[in-house]
Amino acid sequence: MNQPNELGTPDQYGVVGHPVEHSWSPFIHGMFAKSTAQNLVYRLFDITAENFRRDTLKLFASGVRGLNVTLPHKQAAAELVNELTPRATRAQAVNTIAFFEDTTLLGDNTDGVGLTSDLERNLQLDLADKRLLILGAGGAVRGVLGPLLEREVREVVIANRTPVKAQKIAAEFADMGKISGCAFSELRGPAYDLIINGTSASLQGEMPLLPAGIVGDTTVCYDMAYGRGQTPFTLWAKSLHAARATKGWGMLVEQAAESFYLWRGIRPNTQPALEALSHHS
Repeated sequence: MNQPNELGTPDQYGVVGHPVEHSWSPFIHGMFAKSTAQNLVYRLFDITAENFRRDTLKLFASGVRGLNVTLPHKQAAAELVNELTPRATRAQAVNTIAFFEDTTLLGDNTDGVGLTSDLERNLQLDLADKRLLILGAGGAVRGVLGPLLEREVREVVIANRTPVKAQKIAAEFADMGKISGCAFSELRGPAYDLIINGTSASLQGEMPLLPAGIVGDTTVCYDMAYGRGQTPFTLWAKSLHAARATKGWGMLVEQAAESFYLWRGIRPNTQPALEALSHHS
């Protein structure tokens, strides 16, 4: 294993978002760096939408080697980079940027592989032939659709406050499987196998109004948001007696590991970080 050069300047990484102070990414990447003996620092950069392009390019000019990208910048990041990986091209959203010596900014999207790793490996779910409902139609949802549809799910329904956004995304991914978009109010039973909350409603402490028939006693409810205690979405799921209601800590850790691998060429073990975060959730 490469011993870090104690005297060398650590490589700089970070996460850009607005707001960003709630992010656990510095903690997670700090654990990864320690366990893989990588000499790096990882910081929070709070950048507003109007300053995103200018300030992010400034960070790379100042020597930053890689950035994670969170709300509300994932689609803007796809337009900023010089090159997109196939999965970021598919998503038209970027959550990881790597800066290479030849001044290329490569945009990747590790959200989908982060989510599917968490669902399959950590939660032991089999996604094949399942009916999925996804709430929301923003950059976070774009990132996960490709990898979910690759699992040969039976169908995906995207529901959103403005149905036209959901329908537009569904049309973009229609070549990958059975997928449709609708308004929250148009949802109907029978109960879905898996419901994923990709809206930012949980961060704002509210839930869209949803019909009751979509949750049954075998439904798994997964909130891509995370934080201490229950979210409005997990409370809603529990009130309807869902089989499980879980938050996106595992997705956060798994997508971070994939970002770390892109930047450093080393895949960290995610178990210690998952265990550490389980005490906070």
